Amino acid sequence: MPYVNIRIAGELTQNQKKKIATEITDTLERVALKPKSYTYISFDEIPHENWAIGGELLGKKN
Repeated sequence: MPYVNIRIAGELTQNQKKKIATEITDTLERVALKPKSYTYISFDEIPHENWAIGGELLGKKN
């Protein structure tokens, strides 16, 4: 059973989540031969101020 966890800075619309979930599910079915009903996907939308890249927070600078 595939489990895919997507962590993203900021928020996605419901439509974006649906498209991403469909694409990933279809890929796992096509490539890994996993039935769609076996694939679980979760989305973690993390506020920008809780992400850092290269030591710099993505949120607004003080």
